[in-house]
Amino acid sequence: MATLAAVSGFIEADALAVAVAGGLWQHVDVVASTGSTNADLARQSREGAPAGRVLVSGHQSAGRGRLARRWEAPPDTSVACSVLVAPRRPMPEWGWLPLLVGMAVADGVRAATGLDARLKWPNDVLVNERKLCGILCESVGDLDHPRAVLGFGLNVALRADQLPVPTATSTRLEGSDAGATTIVAAVLRSLETWFSAWDAGQDVVDAYRRRCDTIGREVVVRVAGGEPVRGRAVGVDAGGGIVVDDGTTVRTFVAGDVEHLRPA
Repeated sequence: MATLAAVSGFIEADALAVAVAGGLWQHVDVVASTGSTNADLARQSREGAPAGRVLVSGHQSAGRGRLARRWEAPPDTSVACSVLVAPRRPMPEWGWLPLLVGMAVADGVRAATGLDARLKWPNDVLVNERKLCGILCESVGDLDHPRAVLGFGLNVALRADQLPVPTATSTRLEGSDAGATTIVAAVLRSLETWFSAWDAGQDVVDAYRRRCDTIGREVVVRVAGGEPVRGRAVGVDAGGGIVVDDGTTVRTFVAGDVEHLRPA
C-alpha cells in the first residue's frame, strides 16, 4: 500500500497514492517544494530506503537536466517526479533506463491528455515538436547493491510567458486541462509496466522505435569533443543507440544531443 507525506495543492497526494497503490510503487511522498527530487531519493537510498519509493513535487529549486544543465520552473506549473528502483539486469544494460522513462512519459501523457506525445532520441518527450518533458536517470549505491533514481520534469500548467525556451511547451498550452495528479498517475502506471517488462528480460526495442519520432528524420548529432554529424536517422539498435546514415557511412551514437531538421 502506498503511503504519503506532506501536502501540495498542485498535486493531490491522497488521489495519487490510491492511483498507484498495490504495485511497484510502495511509498509515495508528495511535497510542495524541494531542491531536487533525484538528489532527495539518492540520499534516502544511501540511508537505507528500499526500492519502490516515489517522490513528487510541484517545485524544484535545484533541478538538473542532462549535462548538469539547470532546470527550474515557477511553483505549481511543472511536476518533478523521481522513483527509486533496483534493476535486476546487469549495469551495462542500464542505458535503457532513460529510454524506458521516456516511453512511460509519452504513454502516460497520451493516456491522460489525449495529446500525441512522441520521443526525440534518446528521451525528450515532444508534443507538436516542442519539448514537454526532460528526463534524468542516475545510478546510486555500490556494486553489490546497485540502484537507480529515475527522474522526470513535466510541464503541466506553464503559460507561454513562463516557458524557459521558445521550443518548450506544457500540456495546458497544448490544449489539455488534465490535472497534474492525473498525468503523474498515468505516467507512474506506465513506468511500472515498462520497467517491469524490461527488468524481466523482455525486448522493448520495437516498442521504443514505434514511439521515436527521430527515426526517419534528417538530424544533426552533436557529441562532446567531436564534430557535428548530419544525416538521416535510420533506426535504434538493440542497445538503444541512434543509427545515423550520413550518406557515406552508417554510424551509431549512444550519447549526444540530437536536433531534428525541418524539411527543406
